[in-house]
Amino acid sequence: MAHLFRELSLGHSKRETTPPPPMASAIPSDLPPSPLGQLAVQFSESDLRLIAYEIFVAACRSATGKPLSSAASSSLSVSNPDPPINGASPASPAAQRSLTATAASKMKKALGMKSLSSLSPGSTKSPGSGSGSGGKPKRPTTVGELMRIQMRVSESVDSRVRRAFLRIAASQVGRKIESVVLPLELLQQLKSSDFTDQQEYDAWLKRSLKALEAGLLLHPRVPLDNKTNSSQRLRQIIHGALDRPLETGRNNEQMQSLRSAVMALATRSDGSFSDSCHWADGSPFNLRLYELLLEACFDSSDSTSMVEEVDDLMEHIKKTWVILGINQMLHNLCFTWLLFSRYVVTGQVEMDLLYACESQLAEVAKDAKTTKDPEYSQVLSATVSAVLGWAEKRLLAYHDTFDRSNVGTMEGIVSLGVSAARILVEDISNEYRRRRKGEVDVARTRIETYIRSSLRTAFAQRMEKADSSRRATRNQKNPLPVLAILAKDIGELAIQEKRMFSPIWKRWHPFAAGVAVATLHVCYGNEIKQFISGISELTPDAVQVLRAADKLEKDLVQIAVEDSVDSDDGGKAIIREMPPFEAETVIANLVKDWIKARIDRLKEWVDRNLQQEVWNPVENQEGGYSLSAAEVLRITDETLEAFFQLPIPMHPAVLPDLIIGLDKYLQYYVSKAKSGCGSRTTYMPTMPALTRCTTESKFQGVWKKKEKSPPSQKRNSQVTIANGEGSFGVTQICVRINSLHKIRSELDVVEKRVITHLRNCESAHTDDFSNGLGKKFELTPAACIEGVQQLSESLAYKVVFHDLSHALWDGLYIGDLSSSRIEPFLKELEQNLTVIAETVHERVRTRIITDIMRASFDGFLLVLLAGGPSRAFTIQDSQIMEQDFKSLKDLFWANGDGLAMDLIDKFSTTVRGVLPLFSTDTDSLIERFKGMTLEAYGSSAKSRLPLPPTSGQWNGMEPNTLLRVLCYRNDESATRFLKKTYNLPKKL
Repeated sequence: MAHLFRELSLGHSKRETTPPPPMASAIPSDLPPSPLGQLAVQFSESDLRLIAYEIFVAACRSATGKPLSSAASSSLSVSNPDPPINGASPASPAAQRSLTATAASKMKKALGMKSLSSLSPGSTKSPGSGSGSGGKPKRPTTVGELMRIQMRVSESVDSRVRRAFLRIAASQVGRKIESVVLPLELLQQLKSSDFTDQQEYDAWLKRSLKALEAGLLLHPRVPLDNKTNSSQRLRQIIHGALDRPLETGRNNEQMQSLRSAVMALATRSDGSFSDSCHWADGSPFNLRLYELLLEACFDSSDSTSMVEEVDDLMEHIKKTWVILGINQMLHNLCFTWLLFSRYVVTGQVEMDLLYACESQLAEVAKDAKTTKDPEYSQVLSATVSAVLGWAEKRLLAYHDTFDRSNVGTMEGIVSLGVSAARILVEDISNEYRRRRKGEVDVARTRIETYIRSSLRTAFAQRMEKADSSRRATRNQKNPLPVLAILAKDIGELAIQEKRMFSPIWKRWHPFAAGVAVATLHVCYGNEIKQFISGISELTPDAVQVLRAADKLEKDLVQIAVEDSVDSDDGGKAIIREMPPFEAETVIANLVKDWIKARIDRLKEWVDRNLQQEVWNPVENQEGGYSLSAAEVLRITDETLEAFFQLPIPMHPAVLPDLIIGLDKYLQYYVSKAKSGCGSRTTYMPTMPALTRCTTESKFQGVWKKKEKSPPSQKRNSQVTIANGEGSFGVTQICVRINSLHKIRSELDVVEKRVITHLRNCESAHTDDFSNGLGKKFELTPAACIEGVQQLSESLAYKVVFHDLSHALWDGLYIGDLSSSRIEPFLKELEQNLTVIAETVHERVRTRIITDIMRASFDGFLLVLLAGGPSRAFTIQDSQIMEQDFKSLKDLFWANGDGLAMDLIDKFSTTVRGVLPLFSTDTDSLIERFKGMTLEAYGSSAKSRLPLPPTSGQWNGMEPNTLLRVLCYRNDESATRFLKKTYNLPKKL
């Protein structure tokens, strides 16, 4: 019998006599293995079909209680139907029932499938039709005839089966068909002479024995006890028939032994208290046979359509339930699987099949809630799991499965998958029953899983594609970085998701688009975070990637917000799933690092170049500024230019950082430029201790003049630091002043240039250049003004007290006044003023000459009030002083070409207030001094006049100033008063 066995993969059958339907394009592996179970014995597809057909004929042959009426064929039938097929027994009323091809099948309508009437007008195609002689369409006229054609059973086989059942009916009068073991009775009634040849007979015999083996031994309704004699005996008979075939059609010993064993097993009770024989109602044998019967409902010439007579056909198929042990729940389950598998193997294009499957699955869901039968639950779980697995295989990567050409099928597959998931979770899962109070939303959870899974897969594919694109363009100029390409692709993917897929998901998940973009955001976020962690400096690639990431994030967030408008939380939950990339912050930080590095390098440049700077004016340039100042301004411009050329989206936002950095850099230059030049106090001599004059004759005074002049007073020790010329000469200090003035005047130009750059920025707004905040230099202008002031004052006091000290401090009024007047000092001072006026910028010239005038006035007063014991004045000398001071003022007035007279008067106020003291008699000076001292110190000064401290603020009404006039008064009364009151020495 082995040669009769054929390899069969259940669920992927190919009918022997009918070619594959023209629409079937799906590969066999696309359909999951049948959940109805695998048979333990191998049957060919045709063998199982013949067994199922025998059961169908037997069940319908016995259904004689209801009279069968014949109806005329509808308008779809041919006008002259052929007579019944030869061999169809007229004594089989149920099987011979006339077909009624109604305009719209009730069953099809319930399933939502199109009827023949909905086909294109004029169509002559009829389900179940074949070709008669001459190609004339021919319709079966009875259910039995239609079933024979659909089951691909030949007329000779059909005739033989019907004759056998007539004999069985005659010998089993009064017995119900479910109490008959059909293969056994057929073996009893048919003999080799009933077949066309021995080969056909042998095949039938083996098939019948295998049917008994499958139904009674391998897949029994009632579980077998392996020690049962009947099962062992039946097994021996079946295996023995391989060596010595049974002699059928006789009531011999072999048949009696077979009957005894078969009936002993078939009549075992399953607890239902019925007299049914259990030979074809064990699972999965019964389910496989029933599946073949249901397949007959589909048109053999159009595998995606049911025959129009499906209502009549199904009515008869259900009559096999009593033999196969099928009930409505199992029928619903098997029919669901049939619709599903038919949709899959016919290319997944006929949506009617998919919708019918979903409709039938809804019935299965109702059944699942009403029974806890373990056998049914097992088949239910397997079936629903197979459907769900198939659907999820597509939905977990729906971007690969669906495109614009087939996205119309997606909703049906989603609906099918969600329905299957609900049954599996809500009706089968114990976990769900325990958590039911928590209101688990199966559909929403599944949809989220599909969206996240598919988008992660799609993201990985886009990532690989972007990498390949980068490699392909690496030899091109300025190829895009991988993550920039990826950001663009993911943005397009998000738009596709929003437009094509999210409307479908929204039926089950109100915020599907939000879930989608949140998933993409997380995927890209993982990549961008890794990228950011590896960035150490601002590069074009880094900026491109970060800008692309920022744009992508804004697009994704926008989609999420739009999708969540109607949510209770306004989309906050979705947004929380999207931790920001902070690309703009990263760019800003990189720009700040870039700025800091630039500024640090600029400060290093300042340190390095100012060490070599000689402070000579740049040739062929107006303004007399230094080379370093020109370089500083050039570098500032270059830095601004480089900044605005950075391909960043936030120039206005980080511009203040750059301006602050440049401001500090310029301030640093200013501080370095003025350092080492000293100040007013650097060059001011130290005032000597107070002494009193020695009264001598005029001769002695003249004679004394010819003696060696006393040594000059020591100046502040700081003078030695800036004593050399070099970079601290008069010309060099003037160039420093010009340099600071140049920088100060150019800042306005730089600020205007910044505004111009801002206007050309893609990210700039009107407020960015209308509001001056963050675009102006705050420190440098003040530093320049302060630096010019300091350098100007330093230059003035350097010239007066350092460069001309020999003519002023060491020469003026030493000894006899008539021979040590101010002319030498004025001559040299005028030479210095000429050099300075020619060197400094005209905008600062007046200030510097004013500072020199002020220093000259201070020096003149210092000679008069703190010139040391080498100087002594009489009342008559005051006229010389007045004349010399007028000459000093005239130098700066320059006959109206110099300083303004009111400016000269302003700064000469102190001198003009002190000079009259030198023409005042001694007694008046003493009395005025006493009065002012008592006024300042009160009654405590009556017993002894305190020595007033030196304030340096000379004033004719100030005690210390009066005291100093007395100290330098060459007068006996003054000397005596100072000796008596303070015991001042005559010399140091």
